[in-house]
Amino acid sequence: MNITKQDINDVNAVITLNVEKSDYEENVNRVLKDYRKKANVPGFRPGKVPASLIQKMYGKAVLFDEVNKLMSDELNKYLSEADFQVLGDPLPSEDQETIDFDNQESFEFKFDIGISPEVEISLTKREKLKYYDIQVDDELINKQVDYYRSRFGKQVDVEEAEEKDLLKGDLVQLDEAGNALEGGIEAKNVVLSPERVVVEDLKKEFLGKVKGKTIRFNPKTAFENDAEVSSLLNIKKEEVADLNSEFNFTVNEISHFEQAEINEDLFKQIYPEDEGITEEEMRKRIADEIKENLISNSDYKFLLDAKDKLVDKVKDVELPEAFLKRWVVATNKELTDEQLEKEFPMFLEDLRWNMVKGAIARANEIKLEEADIMSYAKKVAQSQFAQYGMTNVPDEHLENYAKEILKNQDQSRNISERAFENKILDKVKELVKLDVEEITLDAFNELVK
Repeated sequence: MNITKQDINDVNAVITLNVEKSDYEENVNRVLKDYRKKANVPGFRPGKVPASLIQKMYGKAVLFDEVNKLMSDELNKYLSEADFQVLGDPLPSEDQETIDFDNQESFEFKFDIGISPEVEISLTKREKLKYYDIQVDDELINKQVDYYRSRFGKQVDVEEAEEKDLLKGDLVQLDEAGNALEGGIEAKNVVLSPERVVVEDLKKEFLGKVKGKTIRFNPKTAFENDAEVSSLLNIKKEEVADLNSEFNFTVNEISHFEQAEINEDLFKQIYPEDEGITEEEMRKRIADEIKENLISNSDYKFLLDAKDKLVDKVKDVELPEAFLKRWVVATNKELTDEQLEKEFPMFLEDLRWNMVKGAIARANEIKLEEADIMSYAKKVAQSQFAQYGMTNVPDEHLENYAKEILKNQDQSRNISERAFENKILDKVKELVKLDVEEITLDAFNELVK
């Protein structure tokens, strides 16, 4: 097989593959022989079907498959060994002549390719990039302490109801005279909170109530939506639409949520592996944990700023835009012309950013290792556990969960990309001058809004 490359310009080229009969004949014959051994054709014993009949039945399909497989393998091998990098995937050339598998024995395939331009990114301390160092103040620490107090708090029985308390009791549907409706709705041991009542005057009726007291009200008007009413009365949502009755609610129990006290018991629940932690030590550890979590916010803002500045360095580098538009359309069949025009500039910017990362990686011999991927996957796992208040997950559990995450192909690819990007940004921080600015979290959030 003969493969040639014709340059159209610096970023566009045509790859031509000439496939001769000698390139594919042996494979085609081998497949047809295998078909003959297995073919079940009426009137012939297995393995005795005439070769001419097998050729007539399967010859064209086998030829098509084998030629295309050969062509694909050789093209991929050629591109993998080439001294240039392609953008996207090769596309059948717009000048490709029609292939006639019925009458041709040799074939010519042409593919358009887009070539990634070579770029160099030189970074020195003359470059200045802002880095926002988010400060941990008492307000942030107090919020986290309150979170822990709530997390480890408990419900306690009380005598009088307050707005956020939970009232447990029985609901009975009433008739127009205010008596229990015969065959009406009865709901036992339902739980409601005055806080959820949307009618202010009715909400006041619940406050101060004690066990054994009864409140009369219409659930349909008391709560915000039919879903709440159906859940409260244990009926279907469709039944709520025609419901307009009053109910008696008899209070059986009242429970009030109490936050955990700030004492040694709370410290043990937050940090069960440690003994004798004081309040001061707890607050210090909380501050360190918040600081660690806020670094990702600072790094993300740094990523955006660095990306803008570094991509600007290659904004004038020529790209094979016409080819890339064809490729985007070919790989996104449902993409409309309007979507293409809107999203294509963002696609080009991401492409330029990838070129920048590649240039920095080559210049500084940065390679992504398995350890980098696992480290980032563990951070993802740690973040997911933290969403459920689990901040002290043992490292072995994090690693096992990270391995499960990486089994998902899409997640693994995304994590690998993020891990590589982090290595690039760490190198950028080393090479440029960081203009560090201390900032509060509120001010930072306003900045990135």
